[in-house]
Amino acid sequence: MASASLLIPSPSPLSRRLPSPHRLALSPLRLPHSPRLRSPRPLAVAASSSPSPLQALIFDCDGVILESEHLHRQAYNDAFEHFAVRCPPSSSQPLHWGSEFYDELQNLIGGGKPKMRWYFGENGWPSSSIFETPPASDSDREKLVDVLQDWKTERYKEIIRSGSVEPRPGVLQLMDDAKGAGIKVAVCSAATKSSVILSLENLLGLERFQGLDCFLAGDDVKAKKPDPLIYITALKTLGLQARNCLVIEDSVIGLQAASGAGMSCIITYTSSTANQDFSDAIATYPDLSNVRLEDLKLLLQNALVASG
Repeated sequence: MASASLLIPSPSPLSRRLPSPHRLALSPLRLPHSPRLRSPRPLAVAASSSPSPLQALIFDCDGVILESEHLHRQAYNDAFEHFAVRCPPSSSQPLHWGSEFYDELQNLIGGGKPKMRWYFGENGWPSSSIFETPPASDSDREKLVDVLQDWKTERYKEIIRSGSVEPRPGVLQLMDDAKGAGIKVAVCSAATKSSVILSLENLLGLERFQGLDCFLAGDDVKAKKPDPLIYITALKTLGLQARNCLVIEDSVIGLQAASGAGMSCIITYTSSTANQDFSDAIATYPDLSNVRLEDLKLLLQNALVASG
């Protein structure tokens, strides 16, 4: 597959390598220099009698609606242990992705299967209970990834069903306010569709989930974030122009996807994305608890004026 570095901005040199569970050189996966985020940008808004350009709010799921990356990491590690995945094959222990490693991996490569393809491509294809010896053919490698991803998805669903996960602050209120104001609400996630549906049904409730004006998951598009395809597809589904939509993301790859589709984006960062470079976002927030719909209308209006 194409290197992950082709999907991200040209990185500046780093003094350290990405941490690896096996101390392997993973030089293709490097982060741009990312200063720690400041407080949300103040709203410098000129009074205007013109109607708001905001016609749709588009939410990412993982990291925006729920803080879930630690749950995904747990599900991957459970899958690696269940199938005795050893990478390299000589390892005495199943593959385990540590939190620091996974934070950087998941913030640069969207989708579960691309993550595993990249990792195995860099570190060597593993042995497992699926294939006693490392798969050599493309078809066997795809089978390995498919089996691991399917099992991981079911494990993730079990975690969500446990009832221990709650939506991030402010999300439900913002969705309800947008709906009440006649603004369309959409969700675009790079994750597996069945797991996203389960998450949204549990966290949003059936009424909000079924009331979404657009819902797209990783299964619905051929290219994952940071490719803009999922947001371009959402625009077609919503029947709107990019200038009238505002995306809410948590990571730089989501920001790149939204920007690539021509849409403005705000960031509600998590502990694993807080140090990324969000200079292309029109605002950054630790969560949405103090963000009001009127704030977003004015932010988008100002962004459009500034862009000419």
